[in-house]
Amino acid sequence: MLVASFGRSLAVNSPSNISVKAASNTLSETDMSARLNPPAKIREFGAVNWMGLWTLYKKEVRRFAKIMPQTLLAPMTSNLLYMIIFVFAFSANRTGAAAGAAGAGMDDFVAFLAPGLIMLGILNNASANSSSSILQGKMMGAINDVLMPPLSSTEIALGYIGGAMTRGIAVGLFTGVGLAIFVPILNLSESAPLIITHPWAIIFYGLAASLIMGMFGVLVGLWAQKFDQMAVVNNFIIMPLSFLSGTFYKISVLPQTFQNISFANPMFYMIDGFRYGFTGEHEGNLMIGAVFLLSLIIILFTAVLMVLKSGWRLKA
Repeated sequence: MLVASFGRSLAVNSPSNISVKAASNTLSETDMSARLNPPAKIREFGAVNWMGLWTLYKKEVRRFAKIMPQTLLAPMTSNLLYMIIFVFAFSANRTGAAAGAAGAGMDDFVAFLAPGLIMLGILNNASANSSSSILQGKMMGAINDVLMPPLSSTEIALGYIGGAMTRGIAVGLFTGVGLAIFVPILNLSESAPLIITHPWAIIFYGLAASLIMGMFGVLVGLWAQKFDQMAVVNNFIIMPLSFLSGTFYKISVLPQTFQNISFANPMFYMIDGFRYGFTGEHEGNLMIGAVFLLSLIIILFTAVLMVLKSGWRLKA
């Protein structure tokens, strides 16, 4: 018995059995490690990284939504002040006209001016959102957080442009609501300042304007290396074009030379078509204006993609 048990113990503790046990223990530990730490999988996004695009868009929207009094309420207040000043300064009541003619002239002027002020808010804020976001990101180094994720140049462009369009349209909506509320309260007009007659024109020209200025803002943000350069573009390009586009007056009162210059201003077609959606009147050719704006959209979007792909003033 002792010999048999001793033989069995030797057989159990033989080197071959010990190696088998060690191998089985190693395999069990490997299996346990594989279960607890599964291997990383390569994530496939397909043709478009929708998650990354949506994240960038949300970042842009939250960026201006956090400071709503500055980004939305301040432009609305400025446009309301424009309305008050221009109505009291240039309305027919200040010309000594008859009471009936004066009231009719004021109503017509308010109905003419209100769409222009809404479009003015869309233009200025759409360009300001994308340009300031990119420039601030470059100066603070936060632009690397946008360049490192798996986002293509098209997706980066769409994220910034989408945020700019959202802010521009939001300012336009805030301004429209503010005018509809405060114009009757301040007795600036006896009739409603905004009456929708052609919704398609409001939607098309509003979206086209915010899209164009959003892309223009992206180019400005990529080009500028400091806020002074961005201010130069705003003061010497955007503001003159917006103020000389028929926002506060009809271009038919201008000499023929200046009328021809106005017809080369893309902002004139934006404001003229947008105003047509409310008043039903237009000074330029709507078809020419639509083709002009669509061509400008294609040109600007191509330029944005080329600059982003090249990394000009964006990558080290």
